[in-house]
Amino acid sequence: MIIDLIKLEKSPYSFNFTLAPDEIDLESESVNLKDDVSIEGTLSKRIAQVDIEGKIRVEGELECTRCLQKTGQKLDFPFAAAFVTEENYTEAKEAELKAGDLDVSIFDGARIDLSELVREQIILNLPEQIFCREDCKGLCQKCGANRNLIDCNCEEKEIDPRWQSLRELKFKNEK
Repeated sequence: MIIDLIKLEKSPYSFNFTLAPDEIDLESESVNLKDDVSIEGTLSKRIAQVDIEGKIRVEGELECTRCLQKTGQKLDFPFAAAFVTEENYTEAKEAELKAGDLDVSIFDGARIDLSELVREQIILNLPEQIFCREDCKGLCQKCGANRNLIDCNCEEKEIDPRWQSLRELKFKNEK
């Protein structure tokens, strides 16, 4: 959804729309959007910048960090962003960034693409780690089997070569 700021008559402007999952390219194979993305918020046009605040809701399917199984995850988060034109953005190379400066984007002054903003906000708000369940055992380091589904016993079979001499000594003493 592109908002034309030149034709925008009133500020703040309220918006509420949905995007289909195929309209948002998250550039990740580990994340799939299952349902439409619901976006609502307000756009406030000021003299030097445009502020956008809102809320994004979507049902996603993410890979478990430990076992790589797909698991459902509800994403429901607020967002805030500010847009300034290039001439209003600081050009100082030695400028100190503040925490609020990270939410500022540069735009052409005429239009804002909310679809791109939504894509960016979803990527930024994805959890770093997600687990299919709290006690997920993950994948076996040796054979790659999902340890939640099968017990491969790889660790029991394999002996650290540094301890092999002691094991042989133990068997010698038992005879």
